[in-house]
Amino acid sequence: MAQWWGREARGGGGGTSVVVKMESPDWAVPQSEAAGAGPAGGKAGRGKNARQITWVLLLKAHRAAGKLTGAASAALSVAAAARRRVAAGRTDADAGAAPPGESPALRTRFYGCLRAFLVLSMLLLAVDVAAHLQGWHLAVDVPDLLAVEGLFAAGYASWVRIRLEYLAPALQFLANACVVLFLIQSADRLILCLGCLWIKLRGIKPVPKAGGKGSDDVEAGAGEFPMVLMQIPMCNEKEVASGDWALSAQAALVVAEIERFGSEAAIVLWTQQVYQQSIGAVCSLDWPRSNFLVQVLDDSDDAATSTLIKEEVEKWQREGVRVLYRHRVIRDGYKAGNLKSAMNCSYVKDYEFVVIFDADFQPQPDFLKRTVPHFKGNEDVGLVQARWSFVNKDENLLTRLQNINLCFHFEVEQQVNGIFLNFFGFNGTAGVWRIKALEDSGGWMERTTVEDMDIAVRAHLKGWKFLFLNDVECQCELPESYEAYRKQQHRWHSGPMQLFRLCFMDIIKSKICSHLVLGDGRQVGPEG
Repeated sequence: MAQWWGREARGGGGGTSVVVKMESPDWAVPQSEAAGAGPAGGKAGRGKNARQITWVLLLKAHRAAGKLTGAASAALSVAAAARRRVAAGRTDADAGAAPPGESPALRTRFYGCLRAFLVLSMLLLAVDVAAHLQGWHLAVDVPDLLAVEGLFAAGYASWVRIRLEYLAPALQFLANACVVLFLIQSADRLILCLGCLWIKLRGIKPVPKAGGKGSDDVEAGAGEFPMVLMQIPMCNEKEVASGDWALSAQAALVVAEIERFGSEAAIVLWTQQVYQQSIGAVCSLDWPRSNFLVQVLDDSDDAATSTLIKEEVEKWQREGVRVLYRHRVIRDGYKAGNLKSAMNCSYVKDYEFVVIFDADFQPQPDFLKRTVPHFKGNEDVGLVQARWSFVNKDENLLTRLQNINLCFHFEVEQQVNGIFLNFFGFNGTAGVWRIKALEDSGGWMERTTVEDMDIAVRAHLKGWKFLFLNDVECQCELPESYEAYRKQQHRWHSGPMQLFRLCFMDIIKSKICSHLVLGDGRQVGPEG
């Protein structure tokens, strides 16, 4: 290489040396552009070009090997993490998020069965691959396989016979069941979409009866407004977003503090902004202050977080707002236990309605004046649910997809079920409950992680009706990272089957189900 470079540099070939850099900055390939080279120069150029091609191929092979090594390392890391998690009997949920009453031994046995099934599946796959390499395809009849000598051929023939006689019919039945369920779900979606179209064309929406206090009743006295209890359950809400503050000038201050003090100060400042905005929005609702009470239900086990919440509550207390801070020492039952504990206070009997807002929700000032009037004159209405709106729906692809999914849920599912059935699943927040309906339904229960769906089912079985207001929105934020989205979806989907098992017999025995079966058209009131 050195001799060749020396000859080219001395001008033996009559050219100018040029260095061509490849994609990798650590490599460079010399190239000579001949100017009027003779036959000898052309022959040397051909040898030089061959060396260049060799170097290029070596570089590309090196890059490909590096990528393959990285991919293999990542795959091994994922496999090792999955092996450790399965061996420990853990799911994607945190250890503390297990449903109440679930046995750890049962979870371990369940995941042991999954491991055994996975190993068996891999063995059977290896057997099928080996049989395919031998030319024993499924088109070959079992008698033909029996004619083949050898223990492996006899065992594979027996396995094919078992598949044909026992496994194939069961799998065909499951496939048919899946098709039927798909058709049922498709029909359900089609009916919901047609119902939503009908609502839009006819302009159907719940309207308060005459005499209800709305946003225009500015001259009404405090005695004209019912007593409302508002609850804000909280639990280590460091990662929730606070809504409009992220779009205001305060966001720049937060970013500046993050750059100045680091992550710890960022967490404290972020948490403070969250609680200031959420508690402030609820305490600023347009309702006579003597007719509402705010309960801030803090289940946090972090001293710094609890201090921030308490300071915000004390600030609004000094401004004359009736707001109380409650902190449970024994945090049993998660959110349901927190709400149940708050409803056991002696002063709750003085209130007619209870409103629930999660820590990251910010209602509009006229929220109560647009929801509470729907209860007046409708003694069988137990819940008025508002729609969610999202301030960060265009943040990234994940938030845009979530926005599409949740908009369909509210615009179609909740609205249609509310208009035609007077029943839908309570969303856990941004809803107004009649306290009598909660008490009649048995109150909050900690038997499942979907306490909102649980109380909605039990209230409906008691005959209470629900109203969904698609034009009343409460602002919140969508999870922007996959990790936060995964945790949220696990909470939302881990309990419905458990709730179905618990409520199935109650549903069958309920008067509503009996009326549907017997064709009875009578309406069931809240008193049964």
